[in-house]
Amino acid sequence: MPNETILVVDDEANIRDLARLYLEKDGYRVILAQDGAQALKLVQDNELALMVLDLMLPEVDGWEVCRRVRTDSNLPILMLTARDDDIDKIVGLEMGADDYLTKPFNPRELVARVRAILRRTTDSASGNASDDVRQIGTVTIDPKSREVMADGKRIPLRTKEFDLLLTLADHPNIVLSREQLLDLVWGYDFYGQTRTVDVHIAHLREKMGDSVTIETVWGMGYKLVTA
Repeated sequence: MPNETILVVDDEANIRDLARLYLEKDGYRVILAQDGAQALKLVQDNELALMVLDLMLPEVDGWEVCRRVRTDSNLPILMLTARDDDIDKIVGLEMGADDYLTKPFNPRELVARVRAILRRTTDSASGNASDDVRQIGTVTIDPKSREVMADGKRIPLRTKEFDLLLTLADHPNIVLSREQLLDLVWGYDFYGQTRTVDVHIAHLREKMGDSVTIETVWGMGYKLVTA
């Protein structure tokens, strides 16, 4: 959506400037931060649509920025990592990042990732999916309020965790591949890198406990078992 504000956080001026150039060409308003402390202040002082966040930052690193933002906000976060290292990506995703991009990156891919994250966020907020409440055993999933109740208790889920559970609930007892889940929940593929689905499934299982059964079908994907 035009004029949405994107915060780009990176200690390398050329990365910040390149990201701003391409994002502004695509119609976004862009503000910049060069360290984690500055980023946290800008998050507080601005109405942001998304944050592009480098992990390796001075003052306060990207992991800590992500952790602090996630304590009280579902602001979409696209994290940047300088290494093609699974551990960086997994830790970032576990802390609540929505997506990752390895540096050096194609700026057009950055814009495509931003668009996809914002499209999914807008679709979720506007209720483009059916607003009907889903009932899975003792679990109630309400797309309008984006709340999940299990045995009468509210289960706090992050944005993508909720979207993932809703997608599985909409395909009960059907195996969905990681690639299908990436497309349905994130709105695009990860160019073959599907570990983010595994991380979010693990989070869902931990939070939902025995109230739902998400089965791993080895070599294929996952399914939500209802019978």
